[in-house]
Amino acid sequence: MKEPGLDGRHRDENGRIRAKNGNTQVGTLREEYGPGVLPGVSPKAKLETILQRTGAPSLTQLLKPKHPRG
Repeated sequence: MKEPGLDGRHRDENGRIRAKNGNTQVGTLREEYGPGVLPGVSPKAKLETILQRTGAPSLTQLLKPKHPRG
């Protein structure tokens, strides 16, 4: 049986928190992370497409704030 994980997410049978699937749409990400996620991107766009376009290896890296070095 799967147990609730952090932030209401569920854990897989091995205890790891499930990662977002590449088929997840940006609209779904906005429901979970807020309406400001990936501004200017269609809500129908798939996560895997955005990761390929940006070169980001994961949603976590994609959502990290980018601070200019200075």
